[in-house]
Amino acid sequence: MSRAPRSAVLSVLALAAALAVPTAGPPAPARAAVHHTGDEAAVLGEDHARAHARLRRAAKGTLGYPQSKRTASLASLEESQRRANTGFDAARFGRFTQFFPSPDFGVHVALLPTGKVLLFSFERVEADPTKETGPTNTVGRTNAGRAWLWDPAAGTGARAFRNVPPPVVLMPDGTYSPRPAPFFCAGHSYLPNGMVGVFGGNVGGKGGSGAKLSFVFDPWTEKWFRNRDMAVGRWYPSVVTGADGRQIIMSGQSERGTGTPTPVVERFPALGHRVPWRPYDIPAGVPAEPLRSVAPFRNDYPHLFSLRDGMVYGLGRDADQQWIFDPVRDVRSDLPRRPADFRGYGSAVPLPAGFRGPDSVLVLGGDPRDPHTYRLSGGRWTTEEPRAFGRTQDGTLILPDGTLLTVNGALDTRDYGHGPFNPKADLKYRQIEVRDARGRWKLGPAQRLPRGYHSNALVLSDGRMMVTGDELQQIANDPDIKDRMDGSIELYEPAYLHRGARPALDRAPAGDLRYDTAFQVSSSTAKDVKRAVLLAPTTVTHSVNTSQRHLDLRLTGVQGDRIGLRTPPGAADAPPGYYMLFLLDAKGVPSTAKWVKLGTP
Repeated sequence: MSRAPRSAVLSVLALAAALAVPTAGPPAPARAAVHHTGDEAAVLGEDHARAHARLRRAAKGTLGYPQSKRTASLASLEESQRRANTGFDAARFGRFTQFFPSPDFGVHVALLPTGKVLLFSFERVEADPTKETGPTNTVGRTNAGRAWLWDPAAGTGARAFRNVPPPVVLMPDGTYSPRPAPFFCAGHSYLPNGMVGVFGGNVGGKGGSGAKLSFVFDPWTEKWFRNRDMAVGRWYPSVVTGADGRQIIMSGQSERGTGTPTPVVERFPALGHRVPWRPYDIPAGVPAEPLRSVAPFRNDYPHLFSLRDGMVYGLGRDADQQWIFDPVRDVRSDLPRRPADFRGYGSAVPLPAGFRGPDSVLVLGGDPRDPHTYRLSGGRWTTEEPRAFGRTQDGTLILPDGTLLTVNGALDTRDYGHGPFNPKADLKYRQIEVRDARGRWKLGPAQRLPRGYHSNALVLSDGRMMVTGDELQQIANDPDIKDRMDGSIELYEPAYLHRGARPALDRAPAGDLRYDTAFQVSSSTAKDVKRAVLLAPTTVTHSVNTSQRHLDLRLTGVQGDRIGLRTPPGAADAPPGYYMLFLLDAKGVPSTAKWVKLGTP
């Protein structure tokens, strides 16, 4: 990955200065100042003129929020993190370790079955964090997406990242401007062959308008493939993978712009097209299809979950929009009203249920005034143990030992306790919170950056947690705003990594595993293994994580270094695809995971 040369940055500043300082001579006509871009376009061409305009904006943003302020802010956060975390014992609360630059904001992230992490978002149009960073309302070439791969095995330096740009597309915005697909604020989930299906994006203008785009990212070739457009545009949709391996797509603002949520439900791939099972089954040019049932969510990014009864649960942000969808019969039914009012971007987690798939969901966050958590089980809502305080924009993950961990959060969109677009943040929004096996919460150590809107986190296959996202905070605390490493990643080691040696998982089956079937793994520490679990990988954005899942596996016996296990009962318990297999000892310390694949064509 290359970095922008210093001369290019100086050229940006020189250009801005030249454009800002008038030359000697008679005053220019008034229209020259008003139509400067148009004059540039006449001389340089439209594309070149737009490039100059972007450079001027970038230079202005840099000068309006100088590097010295970013550097001092990051140093202050590092010091306050050090002071705050002094009293937390790593064996009880875990610890934050590395913090390093990333070339992407990480508005969207996905852990791939190769162990690498896909990050994608948008090209920034503003370097001043007190202004909107992304091209939400921008029409034309600057409304573009970008994507990178981070390989944890390659470390934390620039060489650990690889650019995987989205396909170049023409958007229906009237500009005829090819650009990398603006698929930010799309929805996504996994296909059975480990590929990530990505649906929707931003056409630009109208406060953000829905794109009909449909892609898959192939982790094996590390390339994007475009499919046939969806029936409707979607900006902020949700996607979940069902028991049959097909993806269900709901909600999102339509191509008509913000304020026009679509009720249309679509399925990918359409019936009549096979579900991609093998790594070489690459869906390209494949259509989705609308279903008969509709999902008239009033607000963006509903939480979607495929539970062990085979139904898809759609939990809207509005208390009265809680539904259950039967993807086979193609019908929608009502669920009881949630016992809490409107909730913004907060998390929801399908709770571990032992050897079976999840049958209940915990909804939490999304309301800074409400610290309670709400559980949907058996078609009924109950109010569960509260967290220490309410927060929005939070992410909650299931860890290999079955505990839950909340990270990130804010008072409101772009507000961390001191007003919107103010990077200063209350310390509490930087603290993690952990839920134990009894359902009780406790606050833990603080992360380096506060991260709210567009923040994300996921569990890596070595058991660590990766935290990223929130472009406002990333550019406000960028150690070098000119080096094109716009983002940052922080790593956290859960408490179980500080309780002694880890069990070994030396070998696991490489082929497809059928449901309700015995299989074996090998471990040089087999006598210490007390538990085996499957943890689904995470693909998440805007606090919406539809892929999480945690299942215990039955231990059928130990002979020498061989451990006998049994797969989950069926596809409704664990939809087909790739899972991380962890072995745990009596202290809950997990091995490094091996990837296994459930389901057969």
